[in-house]
Amino acid sequence: MGNVYSVAQINNYIKNMFAQDYLLSRDVSVRGEVSNCKYHSTGHIYFTLKENGSAISCVMFSSQRKNLNFQMTDGQQVVVKGRIEVFVRDGKYQIYASSVEKDGEGDLFLAFEQLKKRLEAEGMFDREYKRELPAHVKTLGVVTAPTGAAVRDIISVAKRRNPYIQIVLFPAIVQGEYAVPSIIQGIEALENYGVDVMIVGRGGGSIEDLWAFNEEAVAHAIFQCSVPVISAVGHETDFTIADFVADKRAATPSAAAELAVEDFAQTEGALEGYRMLLNKAMEQHLLRVKMRSTLMKQRLQGASPQAKVREYKMRSAHMAEKLDGQMAQIIQLKRNNLRILVERMHAVSPIKRLNGGMAYVSDDAGKRISGINDMQIGKDINIRMKDGEAKAVIREVSFLKQEE
Repeated sequence: MGNVYSVAQINNYIKNMFAQDYLLSRDVSVRGEVSNCKYHSTGHIYFTLKENGSAISCVMFSSQRKNLNFQMTDGQQVVVKGRIEVFVRDGKYQIYASSVEKDGEGDLFLAFEQLKKRLEAEGMFDREYKRELPAHVKTLGVVTAPTGAAVRDIISVAKRRNPYIQIVLFPAIVQGEYAVPSIIQGIEALENYGVDVMIVGRGGGSIEDLWAFNEEAVAHAIFQCSVPVISAVGHETDFTIADFVADKRAATPSAAAELAVEDFAQTEGALEGYRMLLNKAMEQHLLRVKMRSTLMKQRLQGASPQAKVREYKMRSAHMAEKLDGQMAQIIQLKRNNLRILVERMHAVSPIKRLNGGMAYVSDDAGKRISGINDMQIGKDINIRMKDGEAKAVIREVSFLKQEE
């Protein structure tokens, strides 16, 4: 057996070959189309240059970003200047970019812009065609690959938000030459099934990986679908034609599930709040009805014949009592007046005068004789005194001499 080398020895040997090569040992400029561009949280930019079926990996460290005066996105045609070296750990070579300049737009980017402008002119992106998502989704349709992070994220988020939701998955091909008819078939199948809302999308990837969602046939299938469609293609920075045609665009598949499925716990909480408000309103209503019933009962009792009879009896008793009092006062007043009159009668009573030694004189007819003028000689008179009567005959009359 000959010499046996380690992986690191081989990779370092190849790295030294690159370093000694006349072309690769200095900065070179490479033209190509940007694909799978990622801005890392460290500040580094990782991307791929593609052209005519070939590709090379590139990295621009954060220290070199001062030389970048535009935002790199997939589909741009650029010229990358930098050193080509071997990354020993992975055994791969890549361009370590020191600068990147625009060199026109890539073919895919131009095709994307042309289709976008044409469909926008046709009105397929107009807000008037966008449908609102149903508030309470029972059946969620999903058109995506049957494996991968996208479908797992959608199912996980949807079930977490509503454990009772029914998810119908159409296992579509989302990349390659069969992707377009597969996606269209999935949209039509779920529409015929009768789902409430539909998520159409896939996980992240390069512009080539996502290109099926930039095809006009897929755009028309989404636009003509009678079920509200949420587009969830790639990552937050990825935009496809499907995003503009769909009723709603979600930054990620997880965000699409958040949009489509209501939070059942919040709904239960809201329903509980409504139940409490309704119970309180019912209690207040019943209290008002009870008070009104009591008031009406009192009014009815006051207007009933029995109440009227009792009222009249009480009034009659009061009036009788009042009348008795008034009658007692009148009787007492009359009695007092009678005593006064009796006293007065006693003062002028003939009997009292008779008892005092006076006499009552009358003629035969019983007419009182009050003076000498009423007497005639020879006529009989009656004399009544306190203890009896006597008859006499007038023999002589004489008048008393009046004082001058």
